[in-house]
Amino acid sequence: MEIKFIDLFCGIGGFRFAAQEAFQKYSIKPKCVFSSDIDKYAREAYFANFGEYPAGDITKINENEIPDHDVLFAGFPCQPFSIIGQKKGFEDTRGTLFFDIARILKAKKPKAFILENVKMLVGHDKGRTLKTILRVLRELGYYVDYKVLNALDYGLPQKRERVIILGYYKPILFNWPPPYPKRLSLEDILEKEVDSKYFVSKRIREKRLSAHRSKYKLSIWHENKAGHISSYDYSCALRAGASHNYLLVNGVRRLTPQEMLKLQGFPDDFKIAVSEAQTRKQAGNAVPVNMVKAVMESFLPYWIDDFFIQNKNEKRSNVLIAMQG
Repeated sequence: MEIKFIDLFCGIGGFRFAAQEAFQKYSIKPKCVFSSDIDKYAREAYFANFGEYPAGDITKINENEIPDHDVLFAGFPCQPFSIIGQKKGFEDTRGTLFFDIARILKAKKPKAFILENVKMLVGHDKGRTLKTILRVLRELGYYVDYKVLNALDYGLPQKRERVIILGYYKPILFNWPPPYPKRLSLEDILEKEVDSKYFVSKRIREKRLSAHRSKYKLSIWHENKAGHISSYDYSCALRAGASHNYLLVNGVRRLTPQEMLKLQGFPDDFKIAVSEAQTRKQAGNAVPVNMVKAVMESFLPYWIDDFFIQNKNEKRSNVLIAMQG
C-alpha cells in the first residue's frame, strides 16, 4: 500500500522523516510526489538527504501542476494577514503564504492535511488569524481541529511548543496523541567531545558562572534578553537566529549543528550539506520530527481504513497484522 503526500515549506524534511518512521510501523510506503521551499540552502540539504531537489517559491507554482496526492504536509510561515475578519472566506487569506496552501487544497482535494506553526498563531490578532484559517479550511470542505503540542512530551529534550492543525475530508475522531512515558536525556543528545571553537570566551564563561548555579549535572543554560539566566535538563526552544549564542551547555559551550538537529529529532545519519551557520538556521526553523510523527501515528488507523475502502485489491489482513505487531 502506498500513500502519496506533498511537502510544502519543506525545509530540511522534518515532516518527511516523520512520515517515513510513522508509516513504516504500518507497513505503508509513503511517497513524496512534490516538495517546495524558497530557501536554496534548505533545498540543498533536502536533496542531500532524499535525492530530490524541491521546487522553489510556492507562490509562483500553478496549483494544477502539482501531482495528485493523499496528504498535504506544511510547516507554513505565519505573517500578519493583510485582510482579516471580513468573512470573505478564501479571499481573507490573500497576501499570506497560507493562501497558497488553501489554493492547493481547493484544486487537488487531498483526503488529509497536517499543518504546523508557532504557538503564537493561536493568540495572533486576538485569535482572529487562527479563526480565519480554520474557517477557510472548513469552507474548503474539511473537518478541522487544532492543538498546541510540546516536543518535550514526545521524547525530545527541548521545550518547543507548536500548534498543529489537522484536517480530514469527512468526520473523524480527533484523537490527539498522549505524551510519551519518557524522553531522551541530554546525555543521549550531546556529544562527549567537541571542537574548541564551540566554547565561549573566558570572559563570557566567568560572567555566566558567577551569575548562575545549575541544580543539574548536565544542563543547557538559557539567557534571555533581560540577561536572566536559567538552566534545565532540556533545551529551551531552538531559534533560527542567534539562539546558539544564548543556549550554552553547562554555561560553557555552544551547541553543535549536529546536536541541534538531534534536539529536533533528526536521525543520526542526517547529511549536513551546507555551512554550519545555515545548518543552525535550518535546525531552528524545523518541525520537531517526533512530535509530528506522534500525530501521524494517532490518525493513521483512520486513513488506513479509508484507503482500503478505496483500494479493495490491497491485502488488508497483512496491514492489520503489522498494526497489531
